[in-house]
Amino acid sequence: MGAALCSVGIPKDSVLRYETAIKVNKYLLVAHGTAAEVARAKDILKTTKPAQLDEHVLGSVRAAAA
Repeated sequence: MGAALCSVGIPKDSVLRYETAIKVNKYLLVAHGTAAEVARAKDILKTTKPAQLDEHVLGSVRAAAA
């Protein structure tokens, strides 16, 4: 799974965190869309009080602790 995430531009340090989370039975949701679609998805996801909510943009990351 890590290779797949890296191949779509997720930074290696984030991939390692996601793999660790999955190993302890947490969920990983990956979404792709326009800036407006991503903003809408984040607004919806924030209402679920996620443990972590990251946004990866063209090789960079913006993390928002929820």
